[in-house]
Formats: sequence, structure tokens, C-alpha cells
Amino acid sequence: MKQFLPRRHMLALAGLSGANLIIPQHVLAALNAYVKTPPMTDGPFYPAAKDLPLDQDNDLTTFVGKSGVASGVLLDFAGRVMDDQGRAMKNALVEIWQCNAFGRYHHLSDNNRAPLDPSFQGFGKVVTDNDGRYRFRTIRPVAYPGRVPHIHVKVKSRSFGELTSQIFIDGESGNDRDFVLRSIRDEAARKRVMMALRPAAPESGVKLIAEFDIVVN
Repeated sequence: MKQFLPRRHMLALAGLSGANLIIPQHVLAALNAYVKTPPMTDGPFYPAAKDLPLDQDNDLTTFVGKSGVASGVLLDFAGRVMDDQGRAMKNALVEIWQCNAFGRYHHLSDNNRAPLDPSFQGFGKVVTDNDGRYRFRTIRPVAYPGRVPHIHVKVKSRSFGELTSQIFIDGESGNDRDFVLRSIRDEAARKRVMMALRPAAPESGVKLIAEFDIVVN
């Protein structure tokens, strides 16, 4: 649902020119609510057809027909896809991919000597509902050589084309040293690729929850 600023806040913002005013944090948050998610590189491990797992649903932690659950801290990762006016983007294809809990991608070009995880898909996809919502069951992203924890995301739709980005953990040690994240020069834009993790309810079957809204043109 789109957030509208109270009239008193709009008047205060209109008078900012030449004034040294402190804008309330919730007002700043509302102003930034529909700023486009910064585009970022696919990276070297976006799966080609030969790298795609046979199971490509929105649960990356299990394979259909196989027993076992992926190693790592289970994460309920969800959010909405919206345009810059706050309108839901329904029927958009959302893809995510990430390394396993040992730091290795499900990709033939990943030469990392870390073990593969036979229970981790590494890639998943889902179509947004009428409210623009998507949801994945995955693991908390981990670091691997040269990079801090992150999840890759790609959104595709006939209405707006394609957006690729990467999502980082807010407050994660090493974020300031990650060369991909540092390529986003604007501090406000960097905040748009951060997700906050919070504990999940014990009965949910996961340990962590993250909400991340993706804003497209």
C-alpha cells in the first residue's frame, strides 16, 4: 500500500531550501519507499541451461523426490515487486541464486574446492501474485572468497523488461570492503540493496525471516 506523507511534512520539506532542518526518519523512509532498486551485475554464476537444477521451484532447501535438507540457516525470504509509484507488479518472474552454506555455487564454472550440497538447489524461481508478492525458502547467504554474503535476484516482466540486482545483509561485517557493493557510490542507493534479518517463530520451520521489496521502473 502506498504511503502518503502528512500535509505538515510536505510543507516542511517544501521549505527546506536554505534551512537547516532535521527531517524525521519515518518521513525519509516514506520518501525512499519507491526508489528503484539499483541494478547490479549478474556475476559469473548466473546459471546457464546446463547448470540449472532439475528442481527450480521457490524452495531451494530440498529437492523433490529426495530426502534431506540443505545445510545452513534456513531463511524465509519474501517481499513485493512494485513500480516507482508503489503499484504491484503481478505475474513477474523472480529468480534468485546464491552459493551454498560452504561457499560454492551450483555452477560448472565455480572452481571453489568447497563441497557441493546435494540438498541445496542454488537457484529458484517464482511468479508474483496479484499483490506483487514473491516468497522463497532458502538459506542465510554466506561469504565466499572475495565476496560478502549476498543473494542474487533477477526480475522479468513484459511490462518493464528485466532488472538484476544483489541483496546484502544490513550490518554485515565486511560490507564496506565488498567491491561490488562499493560500486554503488550513493549511500542511499546502497541502503536499497540491504535486507534486515529477524528471528522467525519457532513453529515456522525456519530460523530467520527477511522482507525485501524490489522496485522497478
